[in-house]
Amino acid sequence: MEKNSLIYVAGHRGLVGSAIVRSLKEKGYENILVRTHSELDLTDQAAVFDFFKREKPEYVVLAAAKVGGINANNSYPADFIYENSIIQCNVIKASHDNKVKKLLFLGSSCIYPKMAPQPIPESALLSGPLEETNEGYAIAKISGLEMCKFFKRQYGDDFISCMPTNLYGPNDNFDLENSHVLPAMIRKFHEAKEADLEYVELWGDGSPLREFLYVDDMADACVYLLENYSGEEHVNIGTGKEITIKALAELVRDTVGFKGEIRWNTDMPNGTPRKLCDVSKLHNIGWKEKVELPEGIRREYEWFLSMDRKDLKL
Repeated sequence: MEKNSLIYVAGHRGLVGSAIVRSLKEKGYENILVRTHSELDLTDQAAVFDFFKREKPEYVVLAAAKVGGINANNSYPADFIYENSIIQCNVIKASHDNKVKKLLFLGSSCIYPKMAPQPIPESALLSGPLEETNEGYAIAKISGLEMCKFFKRQYGDDFISCMPTNLYGPNDNFDLENSHVLPAMIRKFHEAKEADLEYVELWGDGSPLREFLYVDDMADACVYLLENYSGEEHVNIGTGKEITIKALAELVRDTVGFKGEIRWNTDMPNGTPRKLCDVSKLHNIGWKEKVELPEGIRREYEWFLSMDRKDLKL
């Protein structure tokens, strides 16, 4: 990419998209094209096709998606499969039709099979049944990865995909109805501390293992792939390190400063028992993360405290 290349970042207001915009600007890419949902509804095919024809972006980062935690995915599977599928189809086809030089599609490590080998290699995709609570979102995202692969194979389009692990950081979603585990914990422990509660209740038994990547590290990896990778197979983006949900909860509790106990509601689901990405491919390409988990959680909590509560979707 040239520093003056026109780069369209779809989903620039979200956790992922906003971090990618920050990373691009930090690296000297200033010609960045963005649209809010009210300005461009990515589920409207005619509007998307007209936008691409008019604006002619040279590079596209497809970070726009309907996302949520285990409760949201389990409760609204039809919404997750429909909205994500139609966004992907519209943006990928419009990119092909308008001869976009390169497109980066972002999947998610939660779309790997429930009982995938650990750590999970890129080759594990489509090798077994999915986690039931996440199926709608996963099927949509898998189709997006496959679309990029097939457009590359049939037409030679330089459409690449990456598979980020669990992300956290600035612009995270703290809505307890549809947030991911780490921001939900931050909010729960903070509010419990403010209310001087005796305990905080969390889902499951704390045994699942998870990997977490600070979102600015993820964005740095995405830009690195745009600059250095054109393979057909997607690339895992993660740390290669894991932590139990129980240990994560204790780390968040200590960071927030909550003095009460943690109670585990074992009537609620755990989700996938283990989910660690094999990041050897990414390391071999030449990229490695910088922010360790304790430091990242400290940064996210500071960001949480600095924001106006109305901006946190509480």
